[in-house]
Amino acid sequence: MTEKKGVSGGRMKGVMSAGEMTAVLEEMGSAILDVCGEDPPRFVGILSRGVPLSHRLGRIVSSGEREISEYGELDIALYRDDFTEGGGDWPEVRGSRIPFDIAGKTIILVDDVLFTGRTIRAALNALMDYGRPKKVLLAVLIDRGGRELPIQADFVGKRIEVGEQDHVRVRLREVDGEDGVVIFQRRKGGEE
Repeated sequence: MTEKKGVSGGRMKGVMSAGEMTAVLEEMGSAILDVCGEDPPRFVGILSRGVPLSHRLGRIVSSGEREISEYGELDIALYRDDFTEGGGDWPEVRGSRIPFDIAGKTIILVDDVLFTGRTIRAALNALMDYGRPKKVLLAVLIDRGGRELPIQADFVGKRIEVGEQDHVRVRLREVDGEDGVVIFQRRKGGEE
């Protein structure tokens, strides 16, 4: 892991390089193939970074025995239980797009970081508005622990331990121009 001084004097640690990210996504894709068997999964990414990750995993699964061509994007903004905290501002709603029937299908729900479990709870509520899937499996690139709800991922790229106040940032070439995962360790007082 590399460590640098970040903004405001906090520490920034590299957790995953671009090459390591590619390798763990390949492993996750293989695991998805093993678990799903003949049942072709549909990928639904949680906006925003879950969407490109879902497409990458789908391409990996497609390079195997089956073609994955059904992808969805899930906006959980109005399903969050914390959007009124800190002043009551309404969240930015970008809209979900699931162009296929999820009823009776195996859905791979994809996100970048799993922390408290509240994002996934919101995503499950949002997903059920589209129908009742046969099965929902969760794939996350990073599991940082710290659960507040009894939610666990079925497919995990990497498990890390960080402080509760630290931030894990996933950078993706589709969004940020580069791949990698870093931790911003906060100084006392909450600043990065």
